[in-house]
Amino acid sequence: MNKTLYISITLVSVVLGLMVAFQFRTAGRVDSGVPIDRVQLLTTELKQLDKEYATLVNESKDLEQKLAQAEKGRPQASQAVQEELEKIRQLAGLTKLQGPGVEVNLSPLTKGENLFTVRDEDLLRVINELRAAGAEALAINGQRIVATSEIRLAGSFIDVNLTRISAPYSVLAIGSPGQLESALLIKGGLVDTMRDWGVSVTVNKKETVTVPAYTHRINLEYAKPLKEEG
Repeated sequence: MNKTLYISITLVSVVLGLMVAFQFRTAGRVDSGVPIDRVQLLTTELKQLDKEYATLVNESKDLEQKLAQAEKGRPQASQAVQEELEKIRQLAGLTKLQGPGVEVNLSPLTKGENLFTVRDEDLLRVINELRAAGAEALAINGQRIVATSEIRLAGSFIDVNLTRISAPYSVLAIGSPGQLESALLIKGGLVDTMRDWGVSVTVNKKETVTVPAYTHRINLEYAKPLKEEG
């Protein structure tokens, strides 16, 4: 009787153990929810997304740096263009300039009953001599001398930049004062010759000379920039 009872208890225990074990295995599968291969796939995709995210972050930083450099370079480029434009305006005579130089005064001279006038050729000679001596900016009686300036006799007057001027004439030149003065006052040079012709000429070195800007319109109707091929 006892033996039969023990066998029954043992069988019941085994059955209960199997049932509990089966329940645990089933519960484990339900808790995991996702198959292992699916987890591995999702893990791989997550790593790939993390990698792509890191790449995009790096590209974003690179673009931000390039944008910052472009923003930083734009004012510098603009400043360079402005400086180049100002330099061109100075060379073209469109800007009022100041610097050391000389002032040359020319006026008619009366000898006895003769009155010697200052001719347009005299002014041209002075301008050419000063240019040859290194003058960087020139003006006659407030008229800036530029590439298109004319100095010509018009009746009893002289026209400069289509503007009538009359004696006494004041020629202003910016450059090395000593060099400009020496070029004019060299013995037997231009000033000596003009004085022989009856023109009163004085040359004064100046620490500061102010040359006005060219104020007339410059219109190039026929001259066009040459386009280089290739």
